[in-house]
Amino acid sequence: MRILAGVDWSDEAFAAVEEIGFLYRPDEVVLVHGVDLGMFQNPLVAGAVNLQGYNEFRQALIDAGHQAVERCRTLLPIETPSIQTLCEVRHPASFILDSATAVKADLIVMGTHDHSRMIELFAGSVSHRILLHATVPTLIVKGKAHPVTKVLLALEGREDATHLQTWLMSHPFKSPVAVTILSVVPSLNLVNPHLMVGLEGWSERNKQQAEQVVQDTAQALAGPHFAVSTDARLGDPVTTVCDVGRNHDLIVVGSHGRKGVERFLLGSVSHGIVHRAPTSVLVVR
Repeated sequence: MRILAGVDWSDEAFAAVEEIGFLYRPDEVVLVHGVDLGMFQNPLVAGAVNLQGYNEFRQALIDAGHQAVERCRTLLPIETPSIQTLCEVRHPASFILDSATAVKADLIVMGTHDHSRMIELFAGSVSHRILLHATVPTLIVKGKAHPVTKVLLALEGREDATHLQTWLMSHPFKSPVAVTILSVVPSLNLVNPHLMVGLEGWSERNKQQAEQVVQDTAQALAGPHFAVSTDARLGDPVTTVCDVGRNHDLIVVGSHGRKGVERFLLGSVSHGIVHRAPTSVLVVR
């Protein structure tokens, strides 16, 4: 398993790197730091505003970037077979995404400053952009690094369940975990009754189907690596998953449907969970 971690000097980045050692036994970890010079990324801009000491300023940030990745290297388990470091003057999000493609990463790991959705929309954040545009699974680490013993697996149907099940079995956790398999069927109780003609039993029928999906997934995962339990409910998917997730160390969800900015503006369950969940979230693509 090849894991790529986007890093900087923040405590959130250090926690994300440490969390790798708690979760997995990777074959290789690639630590990536993009040196962001902002508006001075282009030397011509620096020259235009007559920035004094531009070369020294640029080199100081590059040196700090190298120090950051080396600091993160020391946070990984000593038994990690291979650790690669990349540090270039590039926009951090673009550099992380391009590097993930170049090294064929199986997973991207990021810490998050947990900006509000309004700040993400207008100012952006590296973890937010990675979440929107990555083509491989992405782990967003929240809070301090700690062992993972309880995992919430949130399903959105049979296809989603099969995809998540395949990921978990192909990329096993470092230690056995207790997995709660949850499927939340949107409740139609708040819909205008005049629009509900003929749909009165929709929620209950779909809840029965969800119960079957979680039971089938539980049977497929049951074994020495996973102690499984199941849960199927009616309600708001994002709110319910986040509430249940408070008692877990990690939430695992699938990502599908709209892409890029359209998905953010119109909303998605996985993005809503990442934004609101109190714990780390693994988004499997």
